[in-house]
Amino acid sequence: MADRKVRATGKKDGHITSLCNSGQSWSPRSKSNAIADINGGDHTYYVDEAGFRTEVHVVTINGVQYLRTVADKTHQNNLDNLPDC
Repeated sequence: MADRKVRATGKKDGHITSLCNSGQSWSPRSKSNAIADINGGDHTYYVDEAGFRTEVHVVTINGVQYLRTVADKTHQNNLDNLPDC
């Protein structure tokens, strides 16, 4: 299992479509593959911005799975606020 740092995200219509870290062999990772990685325990993903590390989790809303970070002291590490990949 690898612990993968996310530095950017793909976005479309307000939804996260991919996780990215330029120069990493796994990047970009599609939303569906990242969800499978997390749910299967194959890999973890995290954001570390402004000195605050937060894990990327899968949440299910109305039967649809999404990628989200845990709410903490800063908004800089939210997936929506990362640069585009």
